Amino acid sequence: MSGSSNPLTPDELRRINAYWRACNYLSVGMIYLRDNPLLREPLKPAHIKNRLLGHWGSDPGQSFIWVHLNRLIKKYDLSAIFVSGPGHGAPATLANSYLEGRYTEVYADCTQDDKGMLRLFQQFSFPGGLGSHCTPETPGSIHEGGELGYSVSHAFGAAFDNPDLIVACCVGDGEAETGPLATSWHSNKFLNPITDGAVLPILHLNGYKIANPTILARISHEELECLFKGYGYTPYFVEGNDPELMHQKMAEVMERCVVEIRAVQEKCRKSGVAERPRWPMIVLRSPKGWTGPKEVDGHKVEDFWRAHQVPVSDPVTNPKSLAIVEQWLRSYKPEELFDAKGSLQPELASLAPEGMRRITANLHANGGKLCVPLDLPRFQDYAVEVKVPASTYSSPTGVLATFLRDVMKRNMTNFRVFGPDETASNKLQGIYSASNKTWMAEIKPEDADGTEISTNGRVMEMLSEHTLEGWIEGYALTGRHGLFSTYESFVHVIDSMFNQHCKWLESCKKVLTWRAPIPSINLLITSLVWRQDHNGFTHQDPGFLDVVCNKNPDVVRVYLPPDANCLLSVGDHCLRSRDYFNVIVADKQPHLNFLDMDAAVKHCAKGVGIWNFASTDEGTEPDVVLACAGDIATMETLAAASILREKFPDLRVRFVNVVDLFKLQGADEHPHGLTDRDFDSLFTTDRPVIFNFHSYPSLVHKLIYKRTNHENFHVRGYKEKGNINTPLELAIVNEVDRYSLCMQVIDRVHRLSKTGAHVKEWLKDMSFEAVQYAHREGWDPVEIRDWVWPAKK
Repeated sequence: MSGSSNPLTPDELRRINAYWRACNYLSVGMIYLRDNPLLREPLKPAHIKNRLLGHWGSDPGQSFIWVHLNRLIKKYDLSAIFVSGPGHGAPATLANSYLEGRYTEVYADCTQDDKGMLRLFQQFSFPGGLGSHCTPETPGSIHEGGELGYSVSHAFGAAFDNPDLIVACCVGDGEAETGPLATSWHSNKFLNPITDGAVLPILHLNGYKIANPTILARISHEELECLFKGYGYTPYFVEGNDPELMHQKMAEVMERCVVEIRAVQEKCRKSGVAERPRWPMIVLRSPKGWTGPKEVDGHKVEDFWRAHQVPVSDPVTNPKSLAIVEQWLRSYKPEELFDAKGSLQPELASLAPEGMRRITANLHANGGKLCVPLDLPRFQDYAVEVKVPASTYSSPTGVLATFLRDVMKRNMTNFRVFGPDETASNKLQGIYSASNKTWMAEIKPEDADGTEISTNGRVMEMLSEHTLEGWIEGYALTGRHGLFSTYESFVHVIDSMFNQHCKWLESCKKVLTWRAPIPSINLLITSLVWRQDHNGFTHQDPGFLDVVCNKNPDVVRVYLPPDANCLLSVGDHCLRSRDYFNVIVADKQPHLNFLDMDAAVKHCAKGVGIWNFASTDEGTEPDVVLACAGDIATMETLAAASILREKFPDLRVRFVNVVDLFKLQGADEHPHGLTDRDFDSLFTTDRPVIFNFHSYPSLVHKLIYKRTNHENFHVRGYKEKGNINTPLELAIVNEVDRYSLCMQVIDRVHRLSKTGAHVKEWLKDMSFEAVQYAHREGWDPVEIRDWVWPAKK
């Protein structure tokens, strides 16, 4: 788009360009200066930081977007936030936050004068100061941008159910090469113009990454335009390098986009008909390192990859380089931008919005301030009746779905459920009676027959775990609640996103009192390893828990509820929590109901406990402790306890079940951890403990390595053995089955190792026959499939 009109008056153009120069000056100052912030004396090596860190290349383009967004916020009284995809360009966001005054409100030592400016410069990328990305310490940020690929999904997550919000999302052209970003463009097929806000993506084509050109910057204009039209957008192009011409183009195009967004919303909201428009987006093609040095030591810098980070690397030791930095800084004419005290000139300061309309003060970027607690029904009302432990079967997630259905009904503007094409597969389809799946693309007549999609749905399904995780993070960061369910084997797709969000939460909880607590991310891992008999080996990987347990104990929780009633209790607890990443592991297939609701609530509140009905130690020192964590692991351990009770009536067995995995860790290492005294009272100080674990055995050893009785813990779990197995056969090959557990007890209890030979042979025979039966019949024997805890004789 050429943009022939000039929407800015000469005075508006002069002031907007001056404000932009101020942003750029502050950005350069943050990277280089430790003294002489306004260049009121000639620049000296002593004024330069000893270690130069930061990213300059995307800063001018991001601030360019920002100043034009400010203009429209004031003209149309918009509520808007800014997502910085190239988040390593934090100097731009920090500069704008400082000029808006919000930074000073949060950090009082960074006053609006030369002393405060110097403090800002000294903090940036400096030990004990600020990071070089849009970290949680940055007012107005909901997206750090350290790991690239999630800006668009975060932006749409923020826009869902925020009908008055516009999220301006700057997408770096390097970031645009990532898989997560590529899929997230499809988020526009899920945005409802009636109930949701809007996202204005701005693809910033500055042409280069760290040391390479970017793909989208090197394809033709026609190909690029067709790409985004194919994604369903209307792309507008702002291209050039002359600031005055570019300001006029950007002012025209960005205003056109805002007007189009408002027109679409007004039309749909008046008619009550939600249609998917071709939402506008902007392609901003401007030089990398715009307004910086054009050349250094004979090498091209501006509009080239050398502008990416620190364009001039040796000003402390090289007088020529020092002169280049000084000339660069003085080119912005700071004496015109700041008054004698070092404050932004009033005529420029007036360009920024006021109060909560400032981008960095918008409460949506501090979502805990807007958070409305969920109106939750009594989870006890959804209980499975359990008259006798382990005598009936239910699908845990199927039961949970009835609870989530009513959670949805009571919270139709601040609760959503997310999942990659698996809501029904994961037995959560009961939610559909409260709300269908969101779908703004074509709906065919035959979809009425069970597809469960509608324009006003609240169940978010897309076959991209990255996009879904980005959505729920953006949704939670802006103060709303959700649950994300996914297959266990492929939850690893979001490993790094999980890492990034946990680091965000950790920073917020530890050092940032001004950020209000936000709803937790609740991740339901289901379709578990032990019931992947039809999908086979590729779908058998419970290792996400290892990733989780590496994170700071203040922000992660892991729950392995053994049955449906425990899952209800855990689910309610997690939905009420704040500032955690909760991981819930529960299978979807029918499983035994072990505890009635009262017992389940008590058990989950403790996190770990003895099951008296399965124990025979009767308050005495046990011969062996049978411990377990996970629904399938619990069933097999309980079956082992039944066999041992029959074969060795005088054996004193203590049965311990773990719901809260971090109970295993020491109280000095995790806030949920048991004290050594409590741990020893459960697991003893010297008796063998056969621990049947849902995931990899090494994780339990990692958690308990400092415990008194660690050397007597014998952990069984997944050992990377599997194929197209029946449930029992898969358990047998990994030695987590009832027969293998009993043989472990015989081997570990000294007196049984001498007297249990006949029973051990019988156990081996049973195991062999079970495998043979599976290979012959294709499933497990009925006495295994329908096993229940034996009634008392």
